[in-house]
Amino acid sequence: MDNTEQDAIELHGDEEIVEVIDLDDTEPGPDDLADDLEDVDFEDGGNADDEGWETEDEMEAEQDDSELTFSKHSGSVFCVSLDPATNSMAVTGGEDDKAYVWRLSDGEVLLECSGHKDSVTCAVFSHDSSLVATGDMSGMIKAWKVETKEEIWSFEVGDLEWLEWHPCAPVLLAGTDDGNVWMWKIPSGDCKTFQSSACQATSGKVLPDGKRAVVGYEDGTVRVWDLKQGNAVYVIKGQDGHQGALTTLACNKDGSLVLTGSVDGCAKLINTATGKVGVRVRKKKMEKRVSKASKDDEETNSVESVGFCNTLPLIAVAYLEGTLAIYDLSTQVLRHRCQHEAGIVHLQWEESSSVVSTCCLDGALRLWDARTGSMVSEYRGHTAEILDFTINREASVAVTASGDNQAKVFCLQRPDR
Repeated sequence: MDNTEQDAIELHGDEEIVEVIDLDDTEPGPDDLADDLEDVDFEDGGNADDEGWETEDEMEAEQDDSELTFSKHSGSVFCVSLDPATNSMAVTGGEDDKAYVWRLSDGEVLLECSGHKDSVTCAVFSHDSSLVATGDMSGMIKAWKVETKEEIWSFEVGDLEWLEWHPCAPVLLAGTDDGNVWMWKIPSGDCKTFQSSACQATSGKVLPDGKRAVVGYEDGTVRVWDLKQGNAVYVIKGQDGHQGALTTLACNKDGSLVLTGSVDGCAKLINTATGKVGVRVRKKKMEKRVSKASKDDEETNSVESVGFCNTLPLIAVAYLEGTLAIYDLSTQVLRHRCQHEAGIVHLQWEESSSVVSTCCLDGALRLWDARTGSMVSEYRGHTAEILDFTINREASVAVTASGDNQAKVFCLQRPDR
């Protein structure tokens, strides 16, 4: 990928648009992260101030390709993540107001995270896998020590939108529906807030340098926050921002680029060193893919997930109406449209290949070769929609979370392995 100039692609409804971004300004290298975090001015945070969503699109499973089924939840399973240190543990959160840490090999429960007031929609391991953070829709956030199986910290905010650990420190960030982004040291609870206009902070991501976070908001604005100074380095809004709520965002491996998606049907590429979104160049019309019965094309064509390929200059954009679009950043070309039988919920690139996986409302997990646009394999077993999934580093195992109250472990077999 050319480091001096990079092409960015924006998808907007039924139009395909290309943006060109100048990347001449390079990001400074990260300083010692631990020292930086020691310099952050934290404040004592007072507690700030429910509703779950329901999905009942049941379907019959004709086959079950999974190796293991985790059935401890008594309601829909909304989220899943793997421990980054060993990839041997999963944590799932559900409609039953609980999260479970469990072993992938045999499904044994290692830690039951209880005491929540609402559906647990966020559950994530810290960078070293020693801690787990769980958050429910009402804003109750808890931190747990995996080894001792104890709750070590809790805090209550407004309705929770997202929760994420710092990439290399025991620091937790969260976004809420009042527009605030919170940052805590765990377990001391020292607190700092990043305040903006009173609209939901719908998605967020700490950049790999550990110094900045990118946050998307309900009004279409994107902010790049300096975590040490507490100020917004860049604010992308108006014509440069989205025309609807941010639904998803992802960064490339070095954090120089961020890809954002929105209910407006657009995916935008942002240079985090300059805050530039670039110049729009309109290209050919994109074939209409939404259902004729749809009364709201924008909502149907919402971007649900985005991601960068680590091995090739490619990005992927997944739509609620069922299209996975693969773009080549070097040539500004739409490479492939991979059509699904139902809406796409989430996508994830493999760490070391050009294979991208998707989960759908039809309960299937699919692997796609981004070089050819062809489906590599399909895995079934759930009797309801898959709401989240994750893949291990070796891309040999996928863990799914579903509306059928189950999480499943799939062994990913490919001929080239």
